[in-house]
Amino acid sequence: MASDSPFFLSKVECPICRTINEFETVRVGAYYERGRDTDFCPKEIEWRYPRYQAYDPLVFFTATCSHCYYTREFTNGFKDWKNDGNFKTYRLKPIKEKHLEKMAMADSFVKKLGEAIDLSRFPNESGILKLHLAIFDELLSEHPSQLDLGRFYLRIGWIFRHLEKGEDPNLQQLKGLLLELDNKYGMMAESLNQFEEETEIFSRYVAAHFEAKDIPSSLSGQMIPFREKFENDLISLKETIPEGRARLERLDALITEYKGALLGGSGHPDTGNFGQFSGLIEFLLDVKRQWNRVVVNEREALEQAVRYYKEAFSEGRGIAPGNQQIQASYLIAELSRRIGDHDGAKQYFNSTIKHGQEFIYQNRRDQSRTALARKILELAIEQGRENIAAVSAK
Repeated sequence: MASDSPFFLSKVECPICRTINEFETVRVGAYYERGRDTDFCPKEIEWRYPRYQAYDPLVFFTATCSHCYYTREFTNGFKDWKNDGNFKTYRLKPIKEKHLEKMAMADSFVKKLGEAIDLSRFPNESGILKLHLAIFDELLSEHPSQLDLGRFYLRIGWIFRHLEKGEDPNLQQLKGLLLELDNKYGMMAESLNQFEEETEIFSRYVAAHFEAKDIPSSLSGQMIPFREKFENDLISLKETIPEGRARLERLDALITEYKGALLGGSGHPDTGNFGQFSGLIEFLLDVKRQWNRVVVNEREALEQAVRYYKEAFSEGRGIAPGNQQIQASYLIAELSRRIGDHDGAKQYFNSTIKHGQEFIYQNRRDQSRTALARKILELAIEQGRENIAAVSAK
């Protein structure tokens, strides 16, 4: 890949269908974040490569097979799955059978999600679709990771949040340029309409000119040959108008194709079309009729994230004691607050504060080990107050 790209390619064989895929990996330092929200979602992302400013880096968080749409978090473990004995022995067979079974269905929602992925036209929407596929494939496991499911839904919520915050300036500029292109075309098309009208007016004027009754008889003989020439030239001129209109229609189709390639859907700068659907939400609602794990907005995504984080927290699998446990507890509290479950939020904020204080005291001589816990403790206290204020305001 060109040196001015923020990506490098990694070849990975799909464990389900054995297709060799080339996935894009974001280079270290390709972008930087401007602050994080209280649920750790990056507030602003700035790429060092402006042409990619419309891309949320989470688009590349997962890798989706181009053939069967099997999807996993794009980690070094996935890249090296052939050397993962546990995955090959215990996880792969049931996942493969169930995945291919769903793919073989006539109206497969896996195919719908996979075929709708288009990173060039719908980058962030594609990120949401890929994460849904990752959730689907994780659920096929006999012992799915509740923590991973929570993490995947949380990231879907983050992408929805970025989409709802509005478009990046580069995309807005592009849409402005395309709108100007539309306007200039409209002026040209209108000019042809005016030309046709003016031609008709001129034709009627020529006819009236040669039929004028007050022309001296000495001149009428000289005028007759010119009348025929005018009429012939005007007929030829009018015959070019349908051809001009046809060429304009082809140009209009080209502009639509050009906008579609850049923006997706119908290509109109002011539409939110997503393929044959009026938008991403309508598409997701259509898929949700077949698979109820689909979420269609940030709130639904956060609700599912809370559900799976709670299950992971309860079972303790995948969450290490100490910083990670404190962070998970805080995240459950903050996400609960965001979806309006203030009682649940209060419970987990209090738990976070209690265990955070205990951990910091027990490791008070190791500042580096307690740095994250201190930061989370501050957040828990601050957001706990926000939660109490929200309850009091009711």
